Amino acid sequence: MEATFKIWETSRNIYLKIIEHYSLEQLNKIPEGFSNNLAWNLGHIIVSQQGLVYRLSGLPMNISPEMMEKYKNGSKPTATTQEEIEELKVLLFSLLNQTKEDYANGKFTSYNEYTTGTGFHLANIKDAMEFNNYHEGIHLGFMMNIRKFI
Repeated sequence: MEATFKIWETSRNIYLKIIEHYSLEQLNKIPEGFSNNLAWNLGHIIVSQQGLVYRLSGLPMNISPEMMEKYKNGSKPTATTQEEIEELKVLLFSLLNQTKEDYANGKFTSYNEYTTGTGFHLANIKDAMEFNNYHEGIHLGFMMNIRKFI
């Protein structure tokens, strides 16, 4: 799992660098031809990780129900405030560290198997964490593309 966590940490550092280079207006802009924005992608990867890793393990998620609702799969972007952006930036790393700690402490003892909308079957926590990296990579690509149009 060391490589999985290393990839995840690297990905999160790239997300932070992207977010810090844009104004709130730019983070909320949905370019023509896109269905979301930089802010939504940031929130989405955070809530997705919590769902894939914690909820499907039967553990409480470390985010608010409001955040889950705002950025869950299928949600539509709404205006994100500067305070929300700051919270998301903190969560990028606090949740990574919490997950590492919880994994090291053996908290992930069960997993409710799940097949993602893209057809990936997640049978255990290791599958979920590896799929999470794949998912975050997809959204990183979306964000790199969105940057060209804001």
